[in-house]
Amino acid sequence: MKINRNFDSLAESYLFARVAEKTQAYAAAHPDRKLIKMGIGDVTLPLAPAVVEAMKKAADEMADKSTFKGYPEYEGYDFLREAISRYYGSFGVSVSPDEVFVNDGAKSDCGNIGDIFSPDCTVLVTDPVYPVYVDTNIMAGRKIVYAPSTRENGFCAMPDKSVHADIIYLCSPNNPTGAAYTAGQLKEWIEYALENDAVILYDAAYEAFISDDLPRSIFAVEGARKCAVEFCSLSKTAGFTGTRCGYTVIPNELEFDGHNIKKLWYRRQSSKFNGVSYPVQRAAEAVFSPEGMKQTRENIEYYKRNAAVIADTMERLGISYTGGRNSPYIWITCPNGMGSWEFFDFLLEKANVVATPGEGFGECGKGCMRFTSFADHSATVEAMERITKALHDA
Repeated sequence: MKINRNFDSLAESYLFARVAEKTQAYAAAHPDRKLIKMGIGDVTLPLAPAVVEAMKKAADEMADKSTFKGYPEYEGYDFLREAISRYYGSFGVSVSPDEVFVNDGAKSDCGNIGDIFSPDCTVLVTDPVYPVYVDTNIMAGRKIVYAPSTRENGFCAMPDKSVHADIIYLCSPNNPTGAAYTAGQLKEWIEYALENDAVILYDAAYEAFISDDLPRSIFAVEGARKCAVEFCSLSKTAGFTGTRCGYTVIPNELEFDGHNIKKLWYRRQSSKFNGVSYPVQRAAEAVFSPEGMKQTRENIEYYKRNAAVIADTMERLGISYTGGRNSPYIWITCPNGMGSWEFFDFLLEKANVVATPGEGFGECGKGCMRFTSFADHSATVEAMERITKALHDA
């Protein structure tokens, strides 16, 4: 028996695991100190009341033989797929219910979609990048090339026509940088993909945070249906980090190498995925109800107020940053020339605040740090006060 040796090429530990280990070690050594965690993007507000009621009702149905549900459809129940289709329509994008696949969160499908593509494909990711895009393709043995996202291009990497790619991962609003692509920039990526006969795997997990006149779906841009698959999640939109539900959209007409991508994905899912539970899908359906949208919108605005507090603090401190306005993430340049892990240790020890080192997201993340806006509001304010004091005292 032999192990998949591609795992040898992975970093020794997952970024967030290393952050957790360092945080736990510090907390154990200093039990009297209150840590404020702004590193991992986990929400803190509870599920919306409309969502909870829908889940409770569905759980009650599971206790009655006449309404009990067994295995769900692999692609999701029609009621949820239709609700998602209507949601796309609410911001002017046409997606048919039969193009929607319900999943247990965007992270799973962003990694699993590689099952239907050849290991010989070249993968392009922007740098800095969400680690899942890189790690899952290293596991598959694919060649990976990087498109640099830097302060000079507003952390919105653009295609280099001299570089060929078969699979392109884009995330907008971006995790980790918080930057978001314009329609014109996405059009350039779409044209590049079509020229290279490549597929764009588009992660729209944070689309609900967009305030400006920016695309909330790649399918809002002409040509995307010929080259793109879109992933979205209810984790940040509706607080489903612990409930687990999202969706993938694959246009009916999308084909590569003589194969229909939607049919291939269904074949993969029916072999390796048994679907999302009925109570969770009913809860997800409630997210898209008028009351559910109102309540989840209030939670998003709460997090965006936190983001504004962080952004305002960075401005007062003279620290450059991106994100915050259209994203729950604020990406900063570490002050005083500090490296990412150096500043991580500084924040942990001097301010008792946990953030995520940008270096963990790629080469272009060196010297940067990611803050999330998902903490309690009072904790966010306190964290910024602590950081301000720590930097002034340094």
